[in-house]
Amino acid sequence: MTQNTEHGWTGGQNAFGDFAPGMVHYTDKVLFDEIWERAGLSKRDRSLVTVAALTALGKTDQLTFHLGFAQQNGVTEDELKEAILHLAFYAGWPNGMGAMSVLKTIVEKED
Repeated sequence: MTQNTEHGWTGGQNAFGDFAPGMVHYTDKVLFDEIWERAGLSKRDRSLVTVAALTALGKTDQLTFHLGFAQQNGVTEDELKEAILHLAFYAGWPNGMGAMSVLKTIVEKED
């Protein structure tokens, strides 16, 4: 997901272009421009909630982006490891293992 400071988020546009204009609109304008910018939770907290939901649902494709985004929003690598370990007991061990594998891949690419 990339951000264009002039027009807001462009991740939906980059992913789908003209193929799925509705998905582009709701991803870029509603989810990331409106929901993520609400004052009720910090971006750090929103990232932890999102990581928890995606882990619980086993959505590793989306976790690839959101684990990195969580780090940009101030969640440390160690906090992510701990959150995923904790989630494994509530969301199912296979989902925890899948999420930890995604995080490991991200960390190894950073090194």
